[in-house]
Amino acid sequence: MHAQHRSGIEYLEAVTTLTQRVRAAHPTAGQYEAADFQWWWRTPRPTDELPQPFWFDDSGRPEAAVIATDWGGEIALAPIFMPDVPPDWVEHVVEGGLEHFAELGIDSVDLEVDRDDAVMRDVLTGNGFTAEADGRDGTTASHSVVEAWLAAAARPEISPLHEDYRLCSRLDTAARPHHMTKRGGPGVAQRLGQTSLYRPDLDLVVLDGDDEYAAYSLFWHDPTTNTGLVEPMRTEEDHQRRGLGRHLLTTGLDLLAKAGAERIKICFEPGNPAARDLYLSVGFEPDRHTVILFRGAAPQPS
Repeated sequence: MHAQHRSGIEYLEAVTTLTQRVRAAHPTAGQYEAADFQWWWRTPRPTDELPQPFWFDDSGRPEAAVIATDWGGEIALAPIFMPDVPPDWVEHVVEGGLEHFAELGIDSVDLEVDRDDAVMRDVLTGNGFTAEADGRDGTTASHSVVEAWLAAAARPEISPLHEDYRLCSRLDTAARPHHMTKRGGPGVAQRLGQTSLYRPDLDLVVLDGDDEYAAYSLFWHDPTTNTGLVEPMRTEEDHQRRGLGRHLLTTGLDLLAKAGAERIKICFEPGNPAARDLYLSVGFEPDRHTVILFRGAAPQPS
């Protein structure tokens, strides 16, 4: 096993291969899909060109990585391993990643971890990580995420669309600015187009009677692993409570199944009851609950 660094689009290609290998080895192991990292690529970040550490086997296949992503001034690390690796390998990779980024001046970081993963939690607490509520100001509630899965064969019927709206895909609206430009920036269409899994026919948007964007959702199909991911979903405030989200979701699930996805994943915050209730009502079943741990910058010598 040997460590190498990747940055830019080469990093994206390497992490795509690694996460696909994880998913091919196990139907639900690991916290990330290849599509997660491709979705994050939609907007430029200061971490895009950082050397990201990977570990490769003798055949050149990625076996592990620690990926840093800038979320607007806060850096999150994502350790990735093949399933069922021994605890000493988890420790080696995590500590190697922490050391690497500390050398780049990044040692104040967040890290999302499965709350039932005792090995990872032990490694992190041994390296100075604490729950977010205790790590920054003593008052911030720890952020958590629920990961849920749906068998594509168990998807529900497509719900009706409110008569005042119409459904389109990005294929239909290609002449217009992308519907995620407001939140993703002016280059979002170009950046999504650089990824290997993005499909404009799975990039859905609901238009109102004035042809304004009312709701949207992006569905990712990974043909290498027959896995689907729903990310993101949004209904604009003035158009909520009209069933637009349910129509988008059930339509997208059907499209993913017809594209060949066997399992479909979605994530939501447990404190968002509208999202939780929608996803559970169409058949998604919670599988993993993650929490955020935090490590601040090391004190400087006086």
